[in-house]
Amino acid sequence: MKKMKILTASLVAVSAALVLAACGQHSSSQSSGNDEQTLNLSTNAPLDTIDISKSSGYGQTGNVFESFYRLGKNGKPIAGLAKSVTTSKDGKTWTFKLRDAKWSNGDPITAEDFVYSWRRSLNPKTASPYSYLFSSVKNADQVADGKKAPSQLGISAPNKHTVVVNLNKPVAYFKVLMAYPLFGPQNEKVVKKYGSKYATKAQYQVYSGPFVIKGWNGVNDTWSFVKNKNYWDKDKVKLHKINYQVVKSPNTGYQMYQQGKLDLTPLSSEQVKNLKSNPDFKSYPYSLVRFLMYNFADKNAINKAALNNKNIRLALSLTIDRQVITKKVLGNGSTIPTGFVAEKLAYNPQSKEDFAKEQGVKNTTDYNPALAKKYWQKGLKEIGQKHLTFDLLASNDDSDSEQLTQYLQSQWTKELPGIKIEITNVPEKSALRRARAGQFDLYLSHWGGDFNDPMTFMQIPMGGTSYNYGKWSSSEYDGLVKKALNQDANEPDQRWDDLVKAAKIVNGNQAITPIYQQTTAYLQNKRVHGIIHNTAGTQWNYKEAYIK
Repeated sequence: MKKMKILTASLVAVSAALVLAACGQHSSSQSSGNDEQTLNLSTNAPLDTIDISKSSGYGQTGNVFESFYRLGKNGKPIAGLAKSVTTSKDGKTWTFKLRDAKWSNGDPITAEDFVYSWRRSLNPKTASPYSYLFSSVKNADQVADGKKAPSQLGISAPNKHTVVVNLNKPVAYFKVLMAYPLFGPQNEKVVKKYGSKYATKAQYQVYSGPFVIKGWNGVNDTWSFVKNKNYWDKDKVKLHKINYQVVKSPNTGYQMYQQGKLDLTPLSSEQVKNLKSNPDFKSYPYSLVRFLMYNFADKNAINKAALNNKNIRLALSLTIDRQVITKKVLGNGSTIPTGFVAEKLAYNPQSKEDFAKEQGVKNTTDYNPALAKKYWQKGLKEIGQKHLTFDLLASNDDSDSEQLTQYLQSQWTKELPGIKIEITNVPEKSALRRARAGQFDLYLSHWGGDFNDPMTFMQIPMGGTSYNYGKWSSSEYDGLVKKALNQDANEPDQRWDDLVKAAKIVNGNQAITPIYQQTTAYLQNKRVHGIIHNTAGTQWNYKEAYIK
């Protein structure tokens, strides 16, 4: 399997989820914009890029760029730029027939636009952070590594309305993946016209989705999405405009909501406690799991022995009262995970049971301090130690991390005799840099799903992947995941069983210790309807949203 490239925004995918903003206690009879079909939203950070080959998240921009499909309700692919698709019996050849669609500048969207886009994204010079998602496409890994020319990538355009994709192996979630804007078209003529200016400002880009971007100059804190008059399905687009503003503080967002300047605003944990009974209160779950990574290659010999000891890891997990974390520390509706794969992400093809339920292993994520003490003492005896000092690495970019690290420090110190916890809270980029360099004992990390399939999580602990910061290794686990990726890829039931068995290995060993699955609470204007929110991938879909 190809080594995955670092994707910081996927690791902090929650930032992509915060593209919706505040809607307050303003009068529901008044619109917060000049046009009654204007939606006012916030984001916690400026747009970093509108180049789909270089983007590290599509939470917002999935509304201006479209691929073969879009994500509809419950993460199901719905109509996009493809009007039909046929798949070969072996699942390795996909033939997409395109509808008559246009770019926002009036140019026709053709099959060659897809071919050009994919080749551009895989070109090593582009350095796409999401290039690993192309891995199943014929020759994609070799192109990304510079070993083959982009022209050898397994995508072709027999005519202007037909795109043929050749895969190395069948991919169970390929259709869902094709709803990602990353796999959408790019207009080669426009890219070459603007050269180095391409996608650096809103006017140096063309758009294939329901909206176009206006007023973004590359660095500013405000911009708008305006209805795309050339969009193929424009009759279903009710909103005329979506205004965005960077709002870094939940308190500021709440005030703007109260003033009628925003229509959706994320709430902090403290705000949630006070606003749960507000009629505008709304929760949006997300497939982001916060978890602990252990450094199995720790440079400290004593800590390396400790963290490689299953009993020590089980003790650390069983000491955590996740009920207290979700209800009191966070209080925002976040839920208790059964394992490292998020719930409401994927379902058994036969029984429709949630993968999260099937992955669970008894006495691994339960709160059981008595059993934790037994494991702790057993583990200490096995490694010949009476005292252990661990450094807990975390990001200080949000208040939840600070509260969580303080809780963990207090809880472990209280329940596990002989433990000492030191906390290193640093900015997100610094935390990631340290994690990648193996400069931690325990790392409070997180992952948000890129698509609705367990595989979006299950590639993290595989040997040799760049997200496996702790260097955990299991040949049995790797073998099961590779089996699901290869010989069982076209056999849904066997593939599912492979993945469940693999997940149970991680969860049973607590190779990764899940703490909670995020739900973000908001205030949302009751006049706002039709927003589609998904737990993975492009979370927010405003195509059929409207103000009533």
